[in-house]
Amino acid sequence: MLTTPLCRQLGVEYPILNAPMGGGIAGPELAAAVSNAGGLGTLGLVGLPPSFVGEQIRRTRALTSKPFLANLIIAVLQGDELAACFDAGLPILGLFGGDPRPFVAEAHRRDIKVIPQVASVAEAVAAAEGGVDAMIAPGVEAGGHVLGTTSLSVLLPAIVDAVRPVPVIAAGGLLAALAFGAQAVSMGTRFLASDEAAASPLYKEPITRSRAEDTLLTELFNIGWNAPHRVLRNRAVSEWEDAGRPPPGKRPGEDTIIGRVNVAGQSIEVVRHSATPPLPGFEGDTEYYCLYAGESCTLVNDIRPAAQIVRDVIREAEHIGN
Repeated sequence: MLTTPLCRQLGVEYPILNAPMGGGIAGPELAAAVSNAGGLGTLGLVGLPPSFVGEQIRRTRALTSKPFLANLIIAVLQGDELAACFDAGLPILGLFGGDPRPFVAEAHRRDIKVIPQVASVAEAVAAAEGGVDAMIAPGVEAGGHVLGTTSLSVLLPAIVDAVRPVPVIAAGGLLAALAFGAQAVSMGTRFLASDEAAASPLYKEPITRSRAEDTLLTELFNIGWNAPHRVLRNRAVSEWEDAGRPPPGKRPGEDTIIGRVNVAGQSIEVVRHSATPPLPGFEGDTEYYCLYAGESCTLVNDIRPAAQIVRDVIREAEHIGN
């Protein structure tokens, strides 16, 4: 069986995580499906109110008895999300977009492991010195918000060398990641195109038809959180490029309401250039929404159950490895 020391440390069978796609895309159904299949399921809690954070964790506990991770973005914390995670009995805390060190001691006092995402060797070393249990290293080719500037093939081995023996999880292909010293992989775009991902089918389907060159690293969709992000090209991107890539305040259709989505059970309006993707209850035209996707969309050709994705990735890795 394909396994690593980190698998044993976390209590899982396989070195596979679904990425914590925010807004509830990586919700209880996806996290539980991945965990029940032997991987480490993750919840994406960004953009959710604290009361709903606890509900998501309790719902996941009801769907699986296996370990899972829930992820918060430090830069956009509203104040009570961390307490909600602790109160709900979260087993593993993921952190992104800030310094994880202030959160480690309190989490460890509650027997909660801490796994942050790091964007550079310097961030990785600081996190390791702060006592984190493992860390995730994404390359610039990853989908969603990307805070680093280096490709995974360069960043991953450098981080592995710098923080050894702290385990490193790669955002990328399993066999290549293991060859570079990673002990697991976190996959976003592949699990976005899963049955359990809580996103509109009109968002999932273009993923299966896209290639790496159809993605763009940009700061266009910056309303809600202003950080670089990789997305699929659509009409919102092309109209902005045709206009000469103007800055915020001068972009085509600035502040236009483009539709609605459901967040934490509430229907909310979405404005053009919002960081909000087509979530459940989506209304509008996906050509003007933010469609996060990584360059790995080239390898995603269908929408499958999450458990099948876990099995297929492991089988393919074992076959190539032999």
